[in-house]
Formats: sequence, structure tokens, C-alpha cells
Amino acid sequence: MAKLHAKGSRVSQPSYGPGTVSSSDERYTVIEFDNHGRRVFVTDMVTLEKTDEPAPNRPVKEKRRKAPAKKAEKAEKGA
Repeated sequence: MAKLHAKGSRVSQPSYGPGTVSSSDERYTVIEFDNHGRRVFVTDMVTLEKTDEPAPNRPVKEKRRKAPAKKAEKAEKGA
């Protein structure tokens, strides 16, 4: 039986280095690596070690806003 890692756990993988577990179940483990982005592994086959290395600070992305409706569209709907 493969070891499941909790969401948010910091782990290290030999090929990709340190990362944060995004999700883990009996089939797949998804890790957001510090330098290699998101990778999906088969849980039974991946080799992970727990690490105390902190996650890098990443800028928070702003949520995209919906574009305002065009004035012509409003005029047609109101007529």
C-alpha cells in the first residue's frame, strides 16, 4: 500500500526537488514543484521524502474581472 501525503505537505522528489502536495489519493499524487510546476504521479510508483524546506513566496494573482457590457448592447436590450 502506498503512503498518502496530506494536502499542503512539503515533500522532495529525486528528479524534481522540493514541492507541495496539491492532492493525493490511492491512484494519483499531484505535486506543485517549486521550480518545475505541477506534476501528476501514480501514487504507488512515486518516491517522495518529507522535507522541512519552506515553500517559496509567490505573488498572489489578482482575480480577473468581468468586462463591462457594451453601451450598444444595453441600448438594444432597453429598447
